[in-house]
Amino acid sequence: MDETIADNLASNVRQLREARGLSQAKMAQIAGIPRPTWTNLESGAANPTLAILVKVADALQVRLEELLAPPRTAARLFPAHSLPKSIRGKVTIRKLLPETVAGMEIERMELPVGARMTGIPHTPGTREYLTCETGSLELSVAGERYALTPGDVVVFRGDQKHGYRNTGSALAVAYSVIAFAPTGT
Repeated sequence: MDETIADNLASNVRQLREARGLSQAKMAQIAGIPRPTWTNLESGAANPTLAILVKVADALQVRLEELLAPPRTAARLFPAHSLPKSIRGKVTIRKLLPETVAGMEIERMELPVGARMTGIPHTPGTREYLTCETGSLELSVAGERYALTPGDVVVFRGDQKHGYRNTGSALAVAYSVIAFAPTGT
């Protein structure tokens, strides 16, 4: 096994086990592998089979790729300017998840006074959660209108026609959490 991958594996297995507060013996038991095998994984001395890696990933409840990837840091700052941003008409949309989270998107929307934006219907079964942070906002969904003020939340099917409009006299800021329907893969 490549030395870098072995080091990544050792570090990730150790960090993930320690985060769960379990001993090597307990994790080996959960994975159904001998304790010395687990010890070798954490030391970087192992050259495990794919079957062993799958058992370890299952026991740690992570994807196999996570075991082999460079270890994650405890935290990482993403400055606002580094997050993807787009402008649709007068509305500014900034993505708030800098890393891919399967089946989810979170966006921050700034709507100047009078601004409106037509939403793009998502895949069937998608749910959207819209909350107003500041200002006032109107959401139209399938012919219905919902007035939101700070703190209000509307949950709706994101797979239908919808739109947003600032109905107030100040900038409106809203957050949209989109939970995509699972795909049949």
